Amino acid sequence: MATASRLRLPPRLAAGLAATLLLAACGTPGPKPGGDNAPVPEEVLERPSEAKSQLKPMPIEPLNVKADCAFTDEAGYSARTRLDISYAEVRAFSARVDVPRRGNCHFDLADFHQVKREPHVELRARDGCTVSMWEQGDQVTVAFTQCAGRCSRGTFEYVWPILLDRSSGQCH
Repeated sequence: MATASRLRLPPRLAAGLAATLLLAACGTPGPKPGGDNAPVPEEVLERPSEAKSQLKPMPIEPLNVKADCAFTDEAGYSARTRLDISYAEVRAFSARVDVPRRGNCHFDLADFHQVKREPHVELRARDGCTVSMWEQGDQVTVAFTQCAGRCSRGTFEYVWPILLDRSSGQCH
């Protein structure tokens, strides 16, 4: 019976080898979306531009969500939002984000007009502040762009999107 022998590698070489193996593991393709684990046909990999005929677009459905929720995390970061969207038409929206030791931000539908309905909902204010909302499975994301003017000075850099969980009605 043969026994395995251990190689003694210099620490720098061992670290480089470990990093290479880790990167190689990250580069392997995982399961395809939708749970289909069938391999991707070679012709698709060789000529991806010709694969368009084999790909089907995701159906675009109007966003429907109603939420009134608040959360506070362990660091004291908190948000409260009220949202009512029916068939991609925003009926009600308000949000307040409080960042500990920084300040807060306020958003109210009266200050915005709706500029997009599909593939995601988008609100825009005169000052350029944009609020985007989209679905990801059972969650709806509410994200803010160029909204520093709606926040205490220096706060907006610390503002994260608000995630609404449809199944529980909670936000985080």
